[in-house]
Amino acid sequence: MNVHTKPVSAPGQKISWWRTGVGEEEIANVVESIRAEHISSGPVMARLEAALAETLGVPYVVCTMSGSMALTLALMTLGVGPGDEVIVHNRTFMATAHAALMLGASVRLVDVLPDIPAMDVAAVGAAITRRTKAIIPVHLNGRAVDMAALNDLAKRHGIPVVEDTAQAMLSNGPGGWLGTQSDLGCFSLGMTKLLSTGQGGFVVTAAKNLYARMRRVQNHGVVDTLADSYDFAGSNFKFNDVLVSIGLAQLERGQAKVAHVTKVYETYKAAVDELDFIDVIPVKVDRGETPLWTEVVCAGRGARTHLMAFLAERGIDTRQFLPDLDLSPYLNNTGKFPYSRKFGEGGLFLPGGPTQPIENVHATIDALREYANLHG
Repeated sequence: MNVHTKPVSAPGQKISWWRTGVGEEEIANVVESIRAEHISSGPVMARLEAALAETLGVPYVVCTMSGSMALTLALMTLGVGPGDEVIVHNRTFMATAHAALMLGASVRLVDVLPDIPAMDVAAVGAAITRRTKAIIPVHLNGRAVDMAALNDLAKRHGIPVVEDTAQAMLSNGPGGWLGTQSDLGCFSLGMTKLLSTGQGGFVVTAAKNLYARMRRVQNHGVVDTLADSYDFAGSNFKFNDVLVSIGLAQLERGQAKVAHVTKVYETYKAAVDELDFIDVIPVKVDRGETPLWTEVVCAGRGARTHLMAFLAERGIDTRQFLPDLDLSPYLNNTGKFPYSRKFGEGGLFLPGGPTQPIENVHATIDALREYANLHG
């Protein structure tokens, strides 16, 4: 992954779809941890958990190896298992559904809203059954699901809510930080996230009982593996101090990262609003939502493929949206998802990231305008 911020200028160079940075602070932290022989789960991880708790205003944080494992850890903490159902919306990364499947539960998919790929809470209400054990709203690209309505619905049915906040670190919704408005909030520290440790993730909660159980699940079901007996099944969900050291430095620059990805989004949006062949999928930056990426939807069948090829010829790398979950036959979902399809078939990520040079954004905009002139 690129760590420099110099814009593309020389012939033959490419504009990467994602740029993030690792600097001298991260290197110094890693060296310090290694020299102190902190290479497993220890005092450095405790420091990051405390720093994340303070930043997000929650009492409890548990670090783990990835956002995927954060979701699995959260569902295990809630006792999700065979025979249970977990409700997920159709526009999300496969990890959201896989966390439930790995525990033997089945996944019930619901559609998203017509204008943004966010969970349709009304559809959730229709999908609840007596087997529903958890609901996972996903705050895609920093966009807030209607947590007030969802929490009210879940409370009436006695169902816990687990926020998938992998794409929404330091993003705000009407009720505060996303990821802190449910029973458990799951975050990713993966490479293409706002704060990155390469791999990594964490779970937050305000519930002392859930935190206590989660600590045991994280450590094979016990507080101390040298205990005389084991309480219940768990696994090794612990993270390590070396990678956590990177996270401490990343968190210190968190607001600067928010400012930059917001600038990237707003620069694209001002230009794309003048073009008629693509539309920016909106993020409410004026209400505190953080646009991790800039996402657009291409109009017309085959339009996305054509545009991606055009940009690639000019050295500009883009990424198409991942497919809708219902297209995976092993999920056994046969419902209709018309709003998901619009995003799944036409969605595209433009070059961005916390260290994407703004010059590269302008170069991409110039190419989009060239495309409009040629195909208008």
